[in-house]
Amino acid sequence: MTGRHPTVSIVIPALNEALNLPHVMAKLPPADEVILVDGGSVDDTVAVAQRLLPSVRIVRQSRRGKGNALACGFAAATSDIIVMIDADGSTDPAEIPLFVERLIAGADFVKGSRFLAAGGSADITRSRSLGNRALNSLVNALFNTGYTDLCYGYNAFWARCLPVFDLDHTSPRPAGDGRLWGDGFEIETLLNLRVARARLRVEEVPSFEHERIHGDSNLNAVTDGTRVLRTIAREWLRQPRAGEPQAPAATPQQPPRAGVRDAAQRRRPWRRRKKQAEPFLPQQTRRKSLINDGQS
Repeated sequence: MTGRHPTVSIVIPALNEALNLPHVMAKLPPADEVILVDGGSVDDTVAVAQRLLPSVRIVRQSRRGKGNALACGFAAATSDIIVMIDADGSTDPAEIPLFVERLIAGADFVKGSRFLAAGGSADITRSRSLGNRALNSLVNALFNTGYTDLCYGYNAFWARCLPVFDLDHTSPRPAGDGRLWGDGFEIETLLNLRVARARLRVEEVPSFEHERIHGDSNLNAVTDGTRVLRTIAREWLRQPRAGEPQAPAATPQQPPRAGVRDAAQRRRPWRRRKKQAEPFLPQQTRRKSLINDGQS
């Protein structure tokens, strides 16, 4: 891509988000492609998206769940960089340039974190925050990573990373709840763990999670938390064991794993802020890789 700026696709999974899309699309930065993946909405989600952004690409997801919607959107994307955001207004589209900047600077996968300085949340509860921290600790111990926000779904990555994710968007809808593994909210954890196993260069950037503007979340803390735990177990069993050959690193050089965050970086994201955070600056990003060189 020497001599040209990389192209960017924004993937937005949506299910009955007609009331929220005007707020989200009004804040989208310029992008080469915006893909809205519709999960079978019964409101005017698709019509509203087309009215607000006539160039929007509409993709119908093949099964059920956020993970399947993202897999369908990723498969349809045609740009160098893919950004995944939510349609409910919780993820701030104005933060996208920071994610893209860090990819251009050398990262393979950039993930937002509500637990870095200048990040936070107006939506996460204390119990969910504690659960997220416990899951972080478990994953960091099992996979030798340094994640601070395992279950947050605001990520961006180079399209060349898609084979690492190994997502299935073509299989028919199964019986039962209509989802294959990875089709639900466990998708964020699944991506993070497969990125770790491939030893991609990962960077976290601070992100602020807003409250959903309209409607209710489809997230269930108990059932979806159980799926996350099962995802961790399944992916850990796929890890190479001592003495077994490991897959080659996905990038030629990997920086050392980032150290433990100091106290100044920690915050309690369930506390609401009285005003929106100032625009994030490049020096606020985590400039070290979160994945240890030569280990998965």
